[in-house]
Amino acid sequence: MAHWPHSFSVIPQLPTRIEPLRELAYNLWWTWNDKAISLFRRLDPKLWEDVGHNPARLLRDIRQIALKAAAENPDFVSHLDEVTDELQAYLGKNDRWYRKTYGSERDSNNLVAYFSAEFGFHESLPIYSGGLGILAGDHCKAASDLGVPFIAVGLLYRLGYFKQRINKDGWQESESIHWKFEELPISEVRTGEAQLPLTVTVLLPGRNVYVKVWEVKIGLIRLYLMDTDVPENSEDDRKITYQLYGGDHEMRVKQEIVLGIGGARAIAAMGLKPAVYHMNEGHAAFLSLERVRVGVVDHGLKFSEALQYVAASSLFTTHTPVAAGNDAFSPDLVNRYFGSMVHELKITQDEFLRLGRSWEARPDEPFSMTILALRTSRQANGVSAIHGDVSRKMWQVVWPGVPAPEIPIDHITNGIHTLTWMAPEIRALFEKAGGAFWEDSLSSRESWKSQARISDEDFWSTHQALKNKLIGFARANLRNQRLRSGFSAEDIRLAGEVLEPNILTIGFARRFATYKRATLLFRDLHRLDAIVNNPDRPVQFLFAGKAHPADEPGKRLIQRIYQVAQMPQFRDRILFIENYDINVARYMYHGVDVWMNNPTRPLEASGTSGEKVPPNGGLNFSVRDGWWDEAYDGTNGWAIGEEVTSSDPNIQDEFDAVSIYSLLEERVAPLYYNRDSNGIPKEWLKWCRDSIETVSPVYNTFRMVQDYTTKFYRSAATHGRDFQADGFARSRGIAAWKEKIRALWPNVRAKEVFWKVSNTTKVSVGEAFKVDAKVYLGQLGTDDVRVEAYIRSTSGRDQFYTFELEPTGLTPEGWTQFSGAVRAIDSGSFQFNVRVLPRHLDLIQKHELRLTTWAE
Repeated sequence: MAHWPHSFSVIPQLPTRIEPLRELAYNLWWTWNDKAISLFRRLDPKLWEDVGHNPARLLRDIRQIALKAAAENPDFVSHLDEVTDELQAYLGKNDRWYRKTYGSERDSNNLVAYFSAEFGFHESLPIYSGGLGILAGDHCKAASDLGVPFIAVGLLYRLGYFKQRINKDGWQESESIHWKFEELPISEVRTGEAQLPLTVTVLLPGRNVYVKVWEVKIGLIRLYLMDTDVPENSEDDRKITYQLYGGDHEMRVKQEIVLGIGGARAIAAMGLKPAVYHMNEGHAAFLSLERVRVGVVDHGLKFSEALQYVAASSLFTTHTPVAAGNDAFSPDLVNRYFGSMVHELKITQDEFLRLGRSWEARPDEPFSMTILALRTSRQANGVSAIHGDVSRKMWQVVWPGVPAPEIPIDHITNGIHTLTWMAPEIRALFEKAGGAFWEDSLSSRESWKSQARISDEDFWSTHQALKNKLIGFARANLRNQRLRSGFSAEDIRLAGEVLEPNILTIGFARRFATYKRATLLFRDLHRLDAIVNNPDRPVQFLFAGKAHPADEPGKRLIQRIYQVAQMPQFRDRILFIENYDINVARYMYHGVDVWMNNPTRPLEASGTSGEKVPPNGGLNFSVRDGWWDEAYDGTNGWAIGEEVTSSDPNIQDEFDAVSIYSLLEERVAPLYYNRDSNGIPKEWLKWCRDSIETVSPVYNTFRMVQDYTTKFYRSAATHGRDFQADGFARSRGIAAWKEKIRALWPNVRAKEVFWKVSNTTKVSVGEAFKVDAKVYLGQLGTDDVRVEAYIRSTSGRDQFYTFELEPTGLTPEGWTQFSGAVRAIDSGSFQFNVRVLPRHLDLIQKHELRLTTWAE
């Protein structure tokens, strides 16, 4: 037998005429441009599927003869020119929202650096696992569309997230894929005259770890990815960036050092000077420590002084309303990895640990990345109104004694990048009805009202075509699963007969965390049987999603769905689609009639999956949690279990399951099957149109990134510049003032609150009354304090009002008299008292010092 000891590969060469394909392949702008996607697909439709819709790999694996044929095909060349012109027009567009809103300021003065542990742009760049990554990817795309000066920082995972396989017993198996970086749409960052690949170092116990930097183009912006899989590192250190959310706590610490500290150093090495640092979840919080270290080491600041400008220019977004979902590390582990950092910061080990602990800081308390992010940022937000409220209560330990409504955690409700998730067929309908559908118009309700000009017949036939594509995809997925798992030939053949396009189709897909209650639908199988197999109004369900490889309860949920789907009464009506990713999600969002979401309230921070369905003509059927609580209006979808909330999970599950069954039987299915003489569900389509008009203009990343820019980015950039000006004068000044206030505050007292109204303790709405109080300030001046009358509701609502009192004179005993008017703003029962807070022009948060003195 012949021996073949040597091998090599031959990479095809792009003919000059179609060389622009390379630029298109390496800018992820193509992922939200269907003309670009169809251009790559037509090069070789089968290979396009085989390479997972990855144009960079397509151009490496395609036969040279196919490229030659494309270059000689006038129709293909014309198509290429059209797409290339669109990309150049996109890159050169000068009248984007940011420029129109903020004029000709130098963008570099307001550069935002956005750090996240995962980014979900497309299935061809597998550096995401779920909603956090998808949100980060959509945030970047919208920042590009809007022209926001913006860069992003993440990790380049050699293995990405796992490939999911469901075996014959319904158990999830994880398959790792060793990605070849030359086949991904990424390029090395090169710097200096020699244009050498950029490498930075981070210090781990006893050694330096080298971090290579890669670049991804997303329209106008750049994503920089950190990679430790380089020859200079030991085998163990090369594995730091191997797997997303893999390994133990120690591996997580190492990854987050590479992300936060390595990412900050990479930005500096490229000469970029962000004005704002945005931490998307706590994974990146170590970057604040690196920024403070630079202030101390390079600029000669004290730790407390450097912290002022770092926190002033930092924003933290929390996505996790479950305590267990927030990274926290043991003190021993933190001490081992940050001994050198503590030395450079010139603080004690205890002071360092306090940065990641509650304000009371117990000696055995773990080091929380979320608390570190909160304590090194002056701006923070949750991702829906409910989540903002949950977060304020959840993290009150960081602001002890501060009333929950005043905890400085705001909210910006998540959205989706509509042009990524909207089916091209639906978008074509909209453009035919109302002209070009540009990013500038996506937050305009008037733009979405153009769908009124789409006929019911066109709307319905387009949706049905998309549903047929989904069912074809689901059948092929099931067939491949059965082929691999050794099913019988008959079972493999029957995979082509599951589901029906004319049946009401409900989708459920997400990360299989237990609080998302993926199997709630199966609480009463007898009743579900009656719904699924109703002779007049049948219903079918499609499920998809991954459980973390270490999450055994999550895997059991998947197995339960699989087992129910094998039961004779459900075999053709319930299906689990394996290997949930962006591609699977896209088919589902485009093709389902209804999207179901039933998490345990209030544990869904936002839940953006449901936002992707309305732009495609579908409806939401969801628990009123996250974004849906804000969007639901009674005519644009259905609310599960809104009548009852119980602290007993079993009771809550029972009520919500009954609500699901009842709504399906009495409202959802009857509306869907109510057809006119032509078979068109007119009333159903009216609900779909209402959903489009109420959800799509609001719950998108164009509105979301505009909110981040106007509410946080602009002010953070201004604060950061102000605190660094004149040799960090204001950073030094506010740090010294805080030190003085903390030393003298124990002497502050307030007493003898006097108020008078016309009718004892009853006032009318709008009526004002005078309040007087005496305050002892000791060595502080009246400019150092804010004295307020504080009125709070006693009805259980988080309702409060404050009215500032002004100094009106000194008493003989040296107390300062403060007086002011208080107005009754709303009806109800209220309590009030007077409080004293520190005040300074450079305090960004009202409760930045956590010091409050209430009147005795």
